[in-house]
Amino acid sequence: MIVAWMCLLPLAASRAAGPELVRDDNGAAAATEAPLPFPWPEARRAAVSLAYDDALDSQLDNALPALDRYGFKATFYLTLASDAVARRMAEWRAAAASGHELGNHSLFHQCSGSAPDRAWVAPERDLDATSAGQMRDQVLLANVALQALDGRSRRTFTAPCGETLAGDGDYAALVAPAFVATKRGIGPVTDMATLDPDAVPVDAPVGVAGSELIARVEQAARVGGMVNFTFHGIGGDHLAVSTRAHDELLEHLAAHPDIYWVDTFLEIMTHVRDVRTRPVD
Repeated sequence: MIVAWMCLLPLAASRAAGPELVRDDNGAAAATEAPLPFPWPEARRAAVSLAYDDALDSQLDNALPALDRYGFKATFYLTLASDAVARRMAEWRAAAASGHELGNHSLFHQCSGSAPDRAWVAPERDLDATSAGQMRDQVLLANVALQALDGRSRRTFTAPCGETLAGDGDYAALVAPAFVATKRGIGPVTDMATLDPDAVPVDAPVGVAGSELIARVEQAARVGGMVNFTFHGIGGDHLAVSTRAHDELLEHLAAHPDIYWVDTFLEIMTHVRDVRTRPVD
């Protein structure tokens, strides 16, 4: 499970990118350059990644039908040892066949047992007691299992709990070459110019209203950025968001297709990497 980032993005007045005033400790004003809007497809003003961690029943029961109703493609990060993967494999395979991404969320969801409020971490699944080499091998094996499900070789990874520091070192660099992008760390995407595709922070809402989710995508549209939602339970299971809040977000996104580009994390980050490799005029 990922500890939710609960801070709301501030609502700001719509403005064009350019100089803005900030004040130092003595109250003196100085101009700083605001981040430039990122060039999203079809001149849309923000990208929105809808992702769902841990392979939960409520995602298949509630999130997937809602996404399909609005025609949105999302990313489902499967923990391959999850009972819901074994029991409902045909449904996950069908989701992939319809255009959703099946992302890698490791085999066993190792998180640091020494972090606060981690009594739920089983000793055999404690990241602190697992080597970086073991995590590399398990994450790469999870890719093989996922390819058996969907037939695809390109995908993205979300580090369980946003953590990659194993017992003897950080495993992030060991698995990064296998993925188009990796989600790790908690928080908003604040600047597309400095975003590291191998360390994209996640916004993991829990118990928030639809209006709060909408406020976050509206803020991203004001600055030409992206929102990297990573949900868990939808109307059930752990770290849940209500079906009503989830539906209100999807309804808002569907009502403004000229503003928001909603796609899988794989497609969004493929576009980000492509833009960065374009020749500068």
